[in-house]
Amino acid sequence: MGGIPIAMGMVFSLLIWLPLKDFSDHKYLFGALLIMFIIGLRDDLIPLKPIYKLFSQLVPSLMLVFLTKLEIHSFYGLMDGLEFPLIIKVGVTVATLVVITNSLNLIDGVDGLAGTISVIALSAFGTWFMLLEEYVLVTITFSLVGALLAFLWYNWEPSKIFMGDTGALLLGFFLAYLAIRFINLNDSLPDANTFKFQNSIATAFCILIIPLFDTLRVFIIRLLQKRSPFSPDNNHMHHLLIRLGLNHSKTVSVLALINLFYILLAISIKDIKESLALLLVLGMSLIISFIFYLTAKDTPQLPGNGRV
Repeated sequence: MGGIPIAMGMVFSLLIWLPLKDFSDHKYLFGALLIMFIIGLRDDLIPLKPIYKLFSQLVPSLMLVFLTKLEIHSFYGLMDGLEFPLIIKVGVTVATLVVITNSLNLIDGVDGLAGTISVIALSAFGTWFMLLEEYVLVTITFSLVGALLAFLWYNWEPSKIFMGDTGALLLGFFLAYLAIRFINLNDSLPDANTFKFQNSIATAFCILIIPLFDTLRVFIIRLLQKRSPFSPDNNHMHHLLIRLGLNHSKTVSVLALINLFYILLAISIKDIKESLALLLVLGMSLIISFIFYLTAKDTPQLPGNGRV
């Protein structure tokens, strides 16, 4: 339940730095984060069945969609001019929130990994929002970064505390919110704006590459093996690195460097159209994944069933 001190550190910072008016203006965001925090806490205390946990996450997700007007409204640069009807907007937005939320939870399998990846992703989004002078989001984001840095001091190998679902669901949910806000705000910027990325979706994918692509690949592997995509195994990227002989610290460092590489890649291809950028990012991810698989396929599986 390391998510409890993470949330406390974030709230303590916000009480100092965020004006009360901004608390009021973002009350639905904070309310949704609180509900997701409670869901994670409940799951840490008394584990929920995956289906119950999934349905419970719909409540804060729908809260963001209807009360904060958060929505994915189109294919953006993939198909210009095609606006989703309301039911599609709601479905795609809720699905995005739930997928990103749980993808971070799924990579929380070695000491320091989920916290480190979250620090990188939050810092990337926070820096971009700062350049756009979205200072309330910047304050919330970097308050969470500061809390995470303190948490990582005790979560680094050998860890004394663990994040648990309490922290992973809270972090994943807020990252999902930031990703959608980034996509919409970036898409609305004029082309002449210095900080506009011509590929909103590809850029958000690069920032969240480790949890999103890892979740995608393990789900595909499980389906190909005719197993439930929610069944536990040892096929995550961090498991492959550990099988190669890396300890937790080195595994986290490798994946963090890959994440930073993708963020630099997103910056370098910021003027490439969406479809080409997505193909490039997905193609490169497949190559890296294949290299991991080839190097680890002859090493023995880890004992036990692994983590979901």
